[in-house]
Amino acid sequence: MTNVNNLKSVMQPGAPCVAIVAPGGYMLDVASLGRAQERLAALGCRVKPYYTPEQKFQRFAAPDALRADLLQAAAADLEVNVVLALRGGYGMSRLLPLLDIPALAASGKLFCGYSDFTALHMALLKEGRASFSSPMISDDFSCETLSALTLPDFWRCLNGPQHQVSWAAKEPAQIDLSGTLWGGNLAMFSHLVGSPYLPAIEGGILFFEDIAEHPYRVERMLLQLHFSGILARQKAIVLGDFSAYQLSAFDNGYDFDQMLAYVRSQLSIPVITGLPFGHIRDKVTLVIGSQARLWSDADGVHLLMRDYPNLGDAGC
Repeated sequence: MTNVNNLKSVMQPGAPCVAIVAPGGYMLDVASLGRAQERLAALGCRVKPYYTPEQKFQRFAAPDALRADLLQAAAADLEVNVVLALRGGYGMSRLLPLLDIPALAASGKLFCGYSDFTALHMALLKEGRASFSSPMISDDFSCETLSALTLPDFWRCLNGPQHQVSWAAKEPAQIDLSGTLWGGNLAMFSHLVGSPYLPAIEGGILFFEDIAEHPYRVERMLLQLHFSGILARQKAIVLGDFSAYQLSAFDNGYDFDQMLAYVRSQLSIPVITGLPFGHIRDKVTLVIGSQARLWSDADGVHLLMRDYPNLGDAGC
């Protein structure tokens, strides 16, 4: 458990100006949005909401054109340092053709979010801009009791200039490799294959997470990336949390471990599990587009990220 006073110890002097954007779904609990804004303000952050709960449209935070305009406006705001997603859900895919992605990449803002936000992460990386697969307003900043890991790790990562996460190995692994870190939500990533928004990264370290995706669906998406040649060009795959699915009688014992064994038998690169990231309460922040080193030792698995834009840069 953590609180705002604990978080202040990992904040740099001169807290950032944070723009809240909603490219996907809307907030069900408006009161919790206020709680998140109050917490940011208590840290010394200036908060600029580019989202109004009353603008919701169908399952989205606002009509497509308005959501795109607000995201673009947040990036163009000279006072803003951090563009933080309200939540995921679905909606970013519909915005990609409406956005001036080169302008977003050139804005110098630190774009933060995960899940559906993966689509923007990939589009920014295609333009050479790093971004942050990170907690969002819902439910990470807005929950009643803050995680002792999630937000302190987020602020440490944003402060830079490098960031390391470690976890206990779930299986024996002898690795020491380096490359560009990229990836995100598996469904969103695989959905971009064949589109103009997925970058061509060679020798990278791919990370994935997802929620409510049955093991055979995870396998199918990984095979899509395998058949397309993307996985063969990488050095490793790191898997975070895959949960909230339910096996049925038709699976006949085919669970996540069985799926993982099959996928490993088809690939020539290591597949590492246990990364504390995904649709879970306690998650680390990962820098998409950073130069990373992934290695294992007697203490576990370690991922060091460096060479990425951060709040310590002159432009932030």
